[in-house]
Amino acid sequence: MEIGKEEKKSGFVTLIGRPNVGKSTLMNHLIGQKIAITSSKPQTTRNKIRTVYTDERGQIVFVDTPGIHKAKNKLGQYMVEVAEHTLQDVDAIVWLVEPTTFIGAGERHIAQQLQTVKAPILLAINKVDTLKDPDEILAFIAAYKDICSFAEIVPLSALKGKNTELLLELLFQYIPQGPQFYDEDTVTDQPMRQIAAELIREKALRRLDDEIPHGIAVTIEKMKARKDGLYDIEASIICERDSHKKIIIGKGGSMLKRIGTDARKEIEDMLESRVNLKLWVKVRKEWRDSELYMKNYGYDVKDVK
Repeated sequence: MEIGKEEKKSGFVTLIGRPNVGKSTLMNHLIGQKIAITSSKPQTTRNKIRTVYTDERGQIVFVDTPGIHKAKNKLGQYMVEVAEHTLQDVDAIVWLVEPTTFIGAGERHIAQQLQTVKAPILLAINKVDTLKDPDEILAFIAAYKDICSFAEIVPLSALKGKNTELLLELLFQYIPQGPQFYDEDTVTDQPMRQIAAELIREKALRRLDDEIPHGIAVTIEKMKARKDGLYDIEASIICERDSHKKIIIGKGGSMLKRIGTDARKEIEDMLESRVNLKLWVKVRKEWRDSELYMKNYGYDVKDVK
C-alpha cells in the first residue's frame, strides 16, 4: 500500500558522542555526500550542522553537534552548550560510542545529560569494522546497556556503511508523522559560504596534522560567480600565533598552496563548477576566548539559546 502524504514520517534526530567518535562520518554517509568535515583531530565540528535525508518513508533532519567534552575556553564552552541544548529539541537521539567495555568519565557525563531528555535514545556502537572477532560486540552491548535507557542498540560502521540502513529504518519508526520541513532535493540548511569555509578548515587540519592546535578558523571574504560559471573565492585562515602563521604558510608558501589545492577540489565538487581560490593567513591572538571574534567567525553564543 502506498503511503499517503499525511502518513509520512518527519522529524529531527541529533547525533551526539564524544569528540572524534565518527558523528560527522556517519552523517555524511547517511546523506550520501560531504557536508560535515572529518578529521583525525577531535572537536572538528563546532556548530550544529543540519542535513536532510528524504525518501519514500518521509524525512529525517539530522543535527550533527560538537562533541560533548570538558571546555577549556569560551569556544569550547560554546561547543558544549550547542551540543547539550540540542538534546531538548529533537524527536530522537543517536549516541555514538567506541567499541569498548570501558566506560570513561566522558561517556558517563553524556549519560547523565541524557537523563533529562524525553526523546528515544538509540545507542550506535561505531567502528565495528575494526573488530577482529565480531562476537566481541556482545561484551560492548553488555557494558553499555544499563548505563542509560536505550530504545535500541545498533552496532555499525559509519566508515564502511555497515548497518547504517538498519539505523535509518529504526529512526523512521521513532520519529512522528508529519509534513516535510524541507524540499526533497535539500541536503543541508548550511549556506554554501559556510560549507566552503569548513572544507578549507578541514584541509588545513589534515595537512597541518599535530603542528597546529585547534586554534584555527576560516572566514570567506568573497564568494562570487562569474558569468562563465567560475567562482572567485577569497578566504582567510585565522590562527592565534605568529609562529602558527609561519607553519600554515610553509616554506615559500608551500603548505598554504597544498591546503588551497585540496580545498579547491572539494569545493569544485560541491559547486559543480570551477573555482579560483585565494587564501590568506591572519593572526588574531586568543580569539577562542573573545566573544567578538567568535561571533565574527560564525560562533555566536546567542545562537545557542
